[in-house]
Amino acid sequence: MYLIGLTGGIASGKSTVASAWAELGGIEIDADQLAREVVAPGTAGLSQVLEKFGHDLANGDELDRQALAKIVFENPEKRRELEEIIHPLVRQLAQERIAELPYESIVIYNVPLLVETAVDLDFDKVVTVEAPAEKQIERLISFRNMTAEEAKKRVESQATPAQRANAADVILNSNQEKILLLKDARKLWQQIEREAHDKWEQHGSH
Repeated sequence: MYLIGLTGGIASGKSTVASAWAELGGIEIDADQLAREVVAPGTAGLSQVLEKFGHDLANGDELDRQALAKIVFENPEKRRELEEIIHPLVRQLAQERIAELPYESIVIYNVPLLVETAVDLDFDKVVTVEAPAEKQIERLISFRNMTAEEAKKRVESQATPAQRANAADVILNSNQEKILLLKDARKLWQQIEREAHDKWEQHGSH
């Protein structure tokens, strides 16, 4: 298996890259999706969150994610408490999902908080997609209807571009036309495919 850790700040263009790679034959596992699954109705994750943050966050069987986001993004201590519940569950689920896949797969683990949560999976390559903070804020306001203040808080709550760059093997620049970002992503994919095939051949000759 060839495992890519794909990261980047919020609204940096990670999903654009992940979708392009999935179209080219990669298998995407999305950490945000896993984070929703671990607090789905009836899960131990949901019970732990309600126990810690109050049962008034339950909207029927569901977790009121917006109300929870409001609490944790205004209070770093509360955000840490939430992460201590969610991240181990996400890590375990990611490992299970990856283990189910065929050996000759190129897997894209799309994980926004790769640096913050010290994701320690056995990555063959870590790629970060980066845009300047003002660009991220602009995208959050136009595409996710956040206020400027909310957007700024979200961006500042994440690792810095320098921290992500330190953890990455490759940086994709998304401060350019989408078509150019996709061109860079496809070029990198060709290199990834070559490396994956080399790895599988070596494995086969053992």
